[in-house]
Amino acid sequence: MSTDNQETNAPGAAEEPTQEELVAAAAAERDQARAEIAELQDRLLRSRAEFENFRRRTDRDRSDFLQYAGMEIVRELLPVLDDFERAMKAESADTGYQKGMELIYQRLLETLRKIGLEPMEVPPGTEFDPNVHQAVVRAEDADAADNTVLEVFQRGYNFKGKLLRPTMVKVAVKTAS
Repeated sequence: MSTDNQETNAPGAAEEPTQEELVAAAAAERDQARAEIAELQDRLLRSRAEFENFRRRTDRDRSDFLQYAGMEIVRELLPVLDDFERAMKAESADTGYQKGMELIYQRLLETLRKIGLEPMEVPPGTEFDPNVHQAVVRAEDADAADNTVLEVFQRGYNFKGKLLRPTMVKVAVKTAS
């Protein structure tokens, strides 16, 4: 036996990897890199989707805020409209004063309508709806159908389709027989 052969087979001597081992190691590295790339692409897609959802949610919240930002201000102005309505119902000897009150009321109401205020019209005889009416008084009335509006005490309003204030009404109930 030669000494060269003994040196290469000695324990602790580094063996040169074979061509097949090198190819297998490279393929394993390639597969690991592909798996990492796939994971990173998946994370990127998820991050993009989360960001897009966040952007849509933020846009919707901002839109809702802007759309209904004036709601509280308009709610605070409703007593002023009520006062105008009461003042216009009061008798006055000065027709110029009465006409001026009506003009100011109409101008204020039109301005609030442009913002989104919608007065609710509830004629007597309308069926009572607890979603838009507030029953302040329930009265027996032989001439009216049960659960119908007899009288409107205070007008109700919607703001851009949402109930701002219910209409305060007097409601008929069946007479006791």
